[in-house]
Amino acid sequence: MQLLIDSLTSVNQVLTAGIAITAFSLLLYSLTFNLRDRVARAFAALLAFVTVVYFFDAVATTAGRVGVEVWLRLQWIGIAFIPVAYLHFSDALLATTGQPSRGRRRLAIRLLYLIAGTFLVAAAFTDALVHDAIVEAHAARLQAGPLFPVFLAYFAGSLLWAGWNFLRAYRRTQTSTTRRRMLYLMASAAAPAVGTFPFLLLAGRVAALHPLIFWTIAVLSNVAVTLLLVIMAYAVAYYGVALPDRVIKGRLFQWLLRGPVVASTVLAVFVFLGRVGPRLPGYDPRLLPVILVAVLLVLQFGINLARLPIERVLFYGDDRAELRRLQVLSERLLTSSDLRQFLEALLASLSDALRVRDAFVAAFNDDGKLEYEVSLGSEAPTRAAGELPPYTALRAADLDAARTNGHPTGHLEAGIFEWGDYLMAPLRGAGHVQPIGLLGWRRMAQGALTPEVAETVNAVAQQAAIALEDRRLQREVLRALDRLLPQIEVIQRLRASAHTAGGQAPADARNPIESPDLPALIKNALSDYWGGPRLANSPLMRLRVVEQALRDHNGNAVNALRAVLQQAIERIKPDGQRKFTAEWILYNILEMKFLQNRRVREVALRLAVSEADLYRKQRSAVEQVARAIVQMEQEAAREAAHQGLAEARPPARSEVP
Repeated sequence: MQLLIDSLTSVNQVLTAGIAITAFSLLLYSLTFNLRDRVARAFAALLAFVTVVYFFDAVATTAGRVGVEVWLRLQWIGIAFIPVAYLHFSDALLATTGQPSRGRRRLAIRLLYLIAGTFLVAAAFTDALVHDAIVEAHAARLQAGPLFPVFLAYFAGSLLWAGWNFLRAYRRTQTSTTRRRMLYLMASAAAPAVGTFPFLLLAGRVAALHPLIFWTIAVLSNVAVTLLLVIMAYAVAYYGVALPDRVIKGRLFQWLLRGPVVASTVLAVFVFLGRVGPRLPGYDPRLLPVILVAVLLVLQFGINLARLPIERVLFYGDDRAELRRLQVLSERLLTSSDLRQFLEALLASLSDALRVRDAFVAAFNDDGKLEYEVSLGSEAPTRAAGELPPYTALRAADLDAARTNGHPTGHLEAGIFEWGDYLMAPLRGAGHVQPIGLLGWRRMAQGALTPEVAETVNAVAQQAAIALEDRRLQREVLRALDRLLPQIEVIQRLRASAHTAGGQAPADARNPIESPDLPALIKNALSDYWGGPRLANSPLMRLRVVEQALRDHNGNAVNALRAVLQQAIERIKPDGQRKFTAEWILYNILEMKFLQNRRVREVALRLAVSEADLYRKQRSAVEQVARAIVQMEQEAAREAAHQGLAEARPPARSEVP
């Protein structure tokens, strides 16, 4: 019997520390991924208090009788604030369903935070709330003071109010998805309250009188608290995040595996070896660090092997084939650095085979001009030395030979032509008649190429052509993604809002013109004018004037927004020839700093103003751009309405057949 009780005590210690680790890990998750959302922030505060309670509880259970009262009193940093944190969390949840506080709930929450602080002071520095620690059957507890019934009323009242808010939020949800997640929250929300309330202050000597029952209940409740905390974190993970469900689930799953699972397992091994190790034959305590490191590495190795297959089974559903293609694409895409490294390796093998020192690969850009990709040798052409002459400037006979003969079987001699001291081999992609690039190397001696050397050149040229062709195709894919990503971002934000907004119209569906943050949105978009997430993901993409500009920019939303911003800047341009006077300063700031992408110091020197004055005037300039965009949006709306009326107008009598 005593062995069973001791085992349960050890398991409970591990679970208590594991809950502290899990709560802290989920707190970091919230702080990392969705801290901008109010629900996530309130949940992070609740997790912080839960972490404090379980951390000091774990310390108190291992501290023995010396100093245990200090750790038990420190627990009240969490215990005192958990009820009001619950209420704060439920209020934020209710606000997302379209029922924000009109001031009364907010004021009540602030008052309850002050009351919680009062209880904390009473628990930490007086005996009015708790007093005199007792340790019985390995269970440490404080005794209730005269103020404890008041705390009990505060605890119960806050939780009942929070529960009422949960119920109101659930009733306001409209879709099956939001109802299901709200049920997850309501069911799992009991975990922090059940796990952190000081029941022993009421139960008294139950641990001493019925130790087996007490520790069994303690272990089972800690297991339940762990599971419910994870479920609660899963439900909250969707708030404020515009990502697909599978991404959110996979990210949280990986976070839990690499955080709480690994840390708790290592801790369990440590506790087990600390208690059982001395009884094992041949056990040496000096091996404990090695064993713990080995367990850590084995767990990480197992996670790397099992994580993706488990995620595909649990989270990917019928989309596994599509997601697998996307993963393969992301793994095999050639970046500019990848291409350069590959071409350098090809040129190195060519130089070794031909016994030459100087070689290069050049590719045709979209304008039909040749640009160097990579070069080897001190005398090889480089970008710094200028571009290659246009392909049409080479000798006509050489061009004709290169175009018509191509790559004859067995050798390249007929397709190679001279360019000064260099021999050039055209690089052709699959199905291309015209070359997509050139392979060149400095000729070391006169005479025809031997079949062996020609075969080497042929192999290098083919591989270089494949690499250039792949990079060209990838660029087309990336251009398509540039056009697609802004629309995907908008859809994801709308989707995330639909998950959490209940019956309320999603905020992301509103016109940005109505937002008080319009100047800030314009400033962010201008800051990334030449490329960046604040331009590509800007809410300004939803403007009617941007949608109209899509037709003139082949559906590229980024270019359309860029054109609208430039048009708005041109609207504030004074009449006449450009000058550097006070009348032109706002336009000059916008044009030089954003459109020309000059540094702040350079713009300030050119306009003869200080940097501080430049920033002040920049704010005024951005506000003028905002007013110009509002005017453009109103004009676009009037034009669309006019077109709608024209289309809806019944035909005149003369038009009726």
